[in-house]
Amino acid sequence: MHSLILFASGAGSNVRAIIEYFESDPSLKIPLIVSNRPEAPVLDIARDRGIPYRVVNKDELASPAFLEAMASLNPRFIVLAGFLWKIPETLIQAFPKKWINIHPAILPQFGGAGMYGRRVHEAVLASGQSYSGITIHYIDADYDTGPAIVQAYCPVLPDDDPDSLSQRIHKLEHYYYPRTLAFLMETEGSGQG
Repeated sequence: MHSLILFASGAGSNVRAIIEYFESDPSLKIPLIVSNRPEAPVLDIARDRGIPYRVVNKDELASPAFLEAMASLNPRFIVLAGFLWKIPETLIQAFPKKWINIHPAILPQFGGAGMYGRRVHEAVLASGQSYSGITIHYIDADYDTGPAIVQAYCPVLPDDDPDSLSQRIHKLEHYYYPRTLAFLMETEGSGQG
């Protein structure tokens, strides 16, 4: 049995894609969705699906009690799906090679502090790049610098604006994120000790 803990701050479209991809897999459980925003629409997804959720503040996120609560769930991976806070280094160290993030561009370009959502697409368009895409990567102590797992590309079209590029990026995210998680769980075994 594998378990995924999902972290999200917003609408939760990647959370929904992950849940839907794995809903017919009895060997996978999602024991918790974590958000930093009590009004985040992702919590509606959790409520609708009967998945436990927790809203955290920055102090709680860094607390030993939160670390202990996470450890008790024995996650195979902890998946950031639009979670906008930096994860405390103590949590990263407590769950090495288990934290996975998705970024809406090809890293290392267009990453770092403050580079999320529309800002990323605006920067890609302003740069004149002919392509964009996604990077699924392990996280480390800095923003968007952990080792890449998968990168998938799409063209930037001449008439693109941030919204049209975002729609194309979301299609990549929703397709590749759950499949990458499934692949990692299958190829890396249980990941235990």
